[in-house]
Amino acid sequence: MTGVSPWLALPEGRPTPGLARQLRAAHETFVTRGAPPPRSGVRPVVRDSWARSLGSGVDPDGQGPPVDLLDDALAAYRAGHPLAPVLPVIRRLLVEDAEADRMIVAVTDADGRMLWVEGDSRLRRLAENMNFVPGARWSEDVAGTNAPGTALALDHPVQFFGSEHYRRPVQPWSCSAAPVHHPVTGVLLGAIDVTGGDHVASPHVLTLVRAAVAAVESELRWLHREEQPGRRPVVTTAAPAREAAPVLEVLGRDRARLTRAEGAVELSLRHSELLLLLAEAAATGEGRSAERLAAECHGGGAAVTVRAELSRLRRLVGPELVGSRPYRLLGPLETDVGTLRRLLDRGAVTAALDRYPGPVLPRSGAPGVAAARRRTAVALRTAVLASRRPELLLRWTALPEARDDALAWQTLLEVLPAGSPRRPAVAAHLLALRRAPRG
Repeated sequence: MTGVSPWLALPEGRPTPGLARQLRAAHETFVTRGAPPPRSGVRPVVRDSWARSLGSGVDPDGQGPPVDLLDDALAAYRAGHPLAPVLPVIRRLLVEDAEADRMIVAVTDADGRMLWVEGDSRLRRLAENMNFVPGARWSEDVAGTNAPGTALALDHPVQFFGSEHYRRPVQPWSCSAAPVHHPVTGVLLGAIDVTGGDHVASPHVLTLVRAAVAAVESELRWLHREEQPGRRPVVTTAAPAREAAPVLEVLGRDRARLTRAEGAVELSLRHSELLLLLAEAAATGEGRSAERLAAECHGGGAAVTVRAELSRLRRLVGPELVGSRPYRLLGPLETDVGTLRRLLDRGAVTAALDRYPGPVLPRSGAPGVAAARRRTAVALRTAVLASRRPELLLRWTALPEARDDALAWQTLLEVLPAGSPRRPAVAAHLLALRRAPRG
């Protein structure tokens, strides 16, 4: 059809017969053989984006995009972002009707990080399975062909239908996005995206997104004018940035690392165990006596030894973090274990697996730490097995702790496609596990 914009995925508003099948075949040929897709069946903007995705090393079946920001760090970053003051405009124009229109509305920064993901609650829960969540980075070089990432890469409004996406886990979705610029400086600030079913790839949705961008840029221009000298300052509803809480990292580490505003310090193994145990207790609003900590650290050692270690720990991290009588945390302390559990609680299994480099303090023999190690591993394993997603099971069975996990290997074999080149090796490993003598 002549005169049709190359940026439109479905010029007629709906897919033509056989389009999805044609795109899947072209995509399969491209990612398995490296053969260029046919020019008659794949739009140039899609072909070029697939080539860039391949060149960036994006795995078409791999894990979801990384989640760069969580909790306090995400809240502080969003509060200070230039698009925060105009979020009410986006909500009024797009989000308010998103549930009825079966759509998700996302706002990213200039690097493709999701700042806000709102709209249809059922779709948002489904989208979490591919890490389409606040804090995740959906730039094209990381997430492959997708509307917000490609709109930022090309600095142009664009939409994609189903199998035009490079990564297969994203292919059930369609999306339309447009970049947002500061109207005075011209600086790229981010993108506004609408994601959902096939109807989201129709021309009127891209027009709607572009209209929302125009309204946002108009609002930004007005705010810029109001902020000039001689004018009254603009009052926005953006929350003030909060100082980030200290972070304790214990996953896959022989000794914990504590990061605070003044820098990071690596703790001794005993201090690592004690601070983790206090953080675990704080999660349920509790403290610990010296006697209980002795039992959790030594399996019944002397309480006086624990008191001495805690005294040294308080001098190291400051009395404003660790209190006594009972021993407890006096302020917020984020842990990578807690972050992983929150991700699992909201069903973001891919993001949780992204943040699991290994077991909790693997060299620790402290009973309390061993219990935290088991709880964390069991929760993650249960979620991965329940997902029945091949890419997640492949990553789980690659971990040393899953080497002898027969149920995980059996589940992986069940969900791998019949033609997968990985099936023979998985089947052989499972057979070896079943033949191995039971101790």
